[in-house]
Amino acid sequence: ARAPDVLKEGLLEKRSDGLLQLWKKKRCVLTEDGVLLLPPKVKELHFANMKTVDCVERKGKYVYFTVVMTEGKEIDFRCPQDEGWNAEITLQMVQYKNRQAILAVKSTRQKQQLLVVQMPGQKTVRSDSGAPVRQPRERETP
Repeated sequence: ARAPDVLKEGLLEKRSDGLLQLWKKKRCVLTEDGVLLLPPKVKELHFANMKTVDCVERKGKYVYFTVVMTEGKEIDFRCPQDEGWNAEITLQMVQYKNRQAILAVKSTRQKQQLLVVQMPGQKTVRSDSGAPVRQPRERETP
């Protein structure tokens, strides 16, 4: 498997989970598959596990936003408003989800086509919706 392309790289501040909830600078790498948070350990926020990116507020020079994961975990970030991390992450997440939806449709269509091939002897005509419609066999006249 090839490494996904790096689309954006830079510093983002993440609010710590601890009692003090301090803002810590993280080196972030945005790819078409998700967001990598670097040092001290590598943490991947994969778009497959991401539900939404909520823009919480713009205050002073910062924009504050929350990444909501599918299991309900919320991760708070902030960055300078002009860096647009929240918009970039949202855009890439939507594009990722769209690619997955297209792959799912293609996969379903391939399975349908295999079923059609595996059931010989019946004519198959596609309806306007693209779903296969079974036609009765024409009777042979003696």
